[in-house]
Amino acid sequence: MHTRAQAKWIRMSPLKVRRVMNVVRGKKAGEAYTMLKFMPHAAAREIEKVLWSAMHNLINHAENPVDEKEVADYRISKIFADQGPTLKRIQPHARGRAFPIKKKITHITIELDDLQ
Repeated sequence: MHTRAQAKWIRMSPLKVRRVMNVVRGKKAGEAYTMLKFMPHAAAREIEKVLWSAMHNLINHAENPVDEKEVADYRISKIFADQGPTLKRIQPHARGRAFPIKKKITHITIELDDLQ
């Protein structure tokens, strides 16, 4: 059995999110959750929320619920951060010039699977 959770429109650069994702990719859900809890990166908080959601999707599944202790043994089969639309802003500079500011948006997806 597998499940999926997604968070969209996160106001953070996908590059910053991916460096945290690479650490937890392929790990067990319980182990990854503990690692994310103690990471100092802001992206770890967002990934932690999505992982928590994916774990509780399994626990609260209507037809085939999974025990809380079993969920910790599920592996992260897929985890990726896609780039959303970029907000464009202008920063005024000296002598009439202007520089662009690109505010990036990320969509985070996590899939858990009971691969043994």
